[in-house]
Amino acid sequence: MLRTLAGRPAVVDSLLAGGLSALTVVEAYTTDTARPPWLHAALSVAAISALALRRRYPLAVLCWVVAGMMVVSPESQLSIFGATVVAAFTAGVELTPPRSWIALGVATLPFFAFYALLPEGGVSDYVAVSLLYGGPWAVGRIIRDRTARAVEAAARAERAEVEREQAAARAVADERARIARELHDVVSHSISVITVQTQAVRRRLATDHQREADDLRAVEATARQAMAEMRRLFGILRADGERPSLAPQPGLDQLDRLVADTRAAGVTVALTVEGEPVPLPPGLDLAAYRVVQEALTNVRRHAPGGRVGVRLAYGGGGLEVQVENGPGAGPAGPGGGGLGLVGMRERVVLYGGSLEAGPQPGGGFAVHARLPFREGVSA
Repeated sequence: MLRTLAGRPAVVDSLLAGGLSALTVVEAYTTDTARPPWLHAALSVAAISALALRRRYPLAVLCWVVAGMMVVSPESQLSIFGATVVAAFTAGVELTPPRSWIALGVATLPFFAFYALLPEGGVSDYVAVSLLYGGPWAVGRIIRDRTARAVEAAARAERAEVEREQAAARAVADERARIARELHDVVSHSISVITVQTQAVRRRLATDHQREADDLRAVEATARQAMAEMRRLFGILRADGERPSLAPQPGLDQLDRLVADTRAAGVTVALTVEGEPVPLPPGLDLAAYRVVQEALTNVRRHAPGGRVGVRLAYGGGGLEVQVENGPGAGPAGPGGGGLGLVGMRERVVLYGGSLEAGPQPGGGFAVHARLPFREGVSA
């Protein structure tokens, strides 16, 4: 019942106006009044019934109720006094300056003037007016300000969440484009090798193998077309001003150099290789290298002078990569608001792997990636 009424403010206001109107009729016939009970009740009900529109016309309702109270009697019954308090409170909640300040004057100044004309009026009367009518207005203003701050804070939080989601989406898109550019180099190199080897085999064929030579010539033509399409693809993926890299993409064979550079930056690195290393496909090799590179970069950035362990484990149909910095070295989580982790995850997922990264219970940060082997790899 209460929840239903809370969602229907107009009904609540009508019930409030009706309840106070009924009360003022009872008071008119049970207490002494300066007018006939029926006239007193009629005037009071006419003033109080305006509360049904208090949220829609807060200033007009306040003026109407105060005027009605001054006509009935400034020292009248509880019902019209309550109506004035409610109207003053509503004006404080609903109105903004300068109308809210006008409402404060409407709620208090007529009563100040009334007590100023009374011979027995004193300071206590002005204090009472300030508390009884100015007080509800002030409470309404406080509630309005707090509500506005809460709404603004919620809006800021929502905007921040949207911005974080947009930043994460941009990071994923940028990282996928970067991965695609790197794989472009890997695939281009592989196609070039296919072209050269096919041409070499074709030239070694004897003249009585013309059919085989024609097939190999078709393979060469297809490979060259694929290279042309790859160059066009790079034109779409490259950043402004970026040119194709002439250096081959790195792999785990360059891990020793990466570790040496990290040590030179003041980080103690322990490299462990378990199992028998096997040749990896270029893309998978590059993905494993980038995971270690990103993790060590974060250690250098967030935990300089610390200790870190790098572990490669071959076996079980895949490669495990683990980078873990020890306790007391400070946070070494992914930098850039976690965008480095986005890049790691994109690379690992591309090859059907999994990635776990996060703080350790005893301190430090750990990155653990599992990259399954694919065709052409045995371990």
